[in-house]
Amino acid sequence: MELERFREEFPVLERVCWLFTPSCAPGARRVVEAVRAELDAWDSSTWRERGLPAQRTREMMARMLGASPADVALVQSVAEGAATVAASLPAGSRVVVGELEYRSVLFPWLAAERRGVRVRRVPMPEGVLHGTALIEAITEDTALVAVSDVQSASGSRVDLAAVAERCREVGARLFVDATQSAGVLRLPETVRPDFVAVHGYKWLLSPRGAAWLYVRPDRLEELTPLAPTVRNGPRPWEEYYGGPLEYAPDARRLDMSQCWPSWAGAGAALELIGELDPVALEEHCLRLAGMLREGAAELGLRCLPSERPSHIVSVAVPDADAAVSLLEEAEIRATARAGALRFGFHGFNTDDDVERVLSALGPLAGRG
Repeated sequence: MELERFREEFPVLERVCWLFTPSCAPGARRVVEAVRAELDAWDSSTWRERGLPAQRTREMMARMLGASPADVALVQSVAEGAATVAASLPAGSRVVVGELEYRSVLFPWLAAERRGVRVRRVPMPEGVLHGTALIEAITEDTALVAVSDVQSASGSRVDLAAVAERCREVGARLFVDATQSAGVLRLPETVRPDFVAVHGYKWLLSPRGAAWLYVRPDRLEELTPLAPTVRNGPRPWEEYYGGPLEYAPDARRLDMSQCWPSWAGAGAALELIGELDPVALEEHCLRLAGMLREGAAELGLRCLPSERPSHIVSVAVPDADAAVSLLEEAEIRATARAGALRFGFHGFNTDDDVERVLSALGPLAGRG
């Protein structure tokens, strides 16, 4: 699918410049239709039929991550994925994580401190995690490193390959939150993470409540489900009552119960993303982000740094919250984070969107 046609999938773009995707994606026509169709079939479809879209997303997410469907669990949030991994760490384990990570990536490890897990929080000035600081914190006794591929607050992107290499040197597990990158940016092949959690409601264009947890096959036996259900057994479609407690041999053992409308939308969303050329999509989004960075610099505005090119740009302004309101008056949707304006570029964004933003930023920079 060409990006021009992709843009036509989003009715809101006829009137709004949507750079709000780091917070929430706009509603794609086919995604909204899929959710409505699922609701319309409430009284006529079986529960097993209603669960099929979720199962199909397991295969689609596996392709996106270059993994096997057997290695992907269906969960409801990144926090559930992180908490599942955190529960596997014995007391005394050392975890390294940025101090200002998104709380779904931070709180599960802090909660584990109460049972003896040690957490080293790496400073993040302005919400930016510097790879050198993270790597320096990874010592020989580190059991796990948790990091977002792209930081939520600043849009900064660490050199994940270098972090992964350091993890392998000391034998630490690597947990990656790819929520702010999956759907636009490809995970470098050299990273080879142990765990990847992704929520779909941002760059994957899905409703909230559909998320995935990838587990490297040789790490699966370390994990058990947070809340074991009928879905986690070896024969979930055949056995519903009584014991014994048995788990599926693959990542299905970690599945959480699925909200059917959310997963119907997620199935349509991943199909839509799958129709795009991933290389062209990434190049397009990074090019637009680069245009904004250059234009902001010409206006005399400072962008928060990023070690690797990111599709999210944060521009420092004196009063970010007030600036968001000014942008809304110009039909530009963005967010205020870390004392800066945060803009995110997807495949439906265009050069015109960048020009609109720069024009709106002019008065904030004392230009016009």
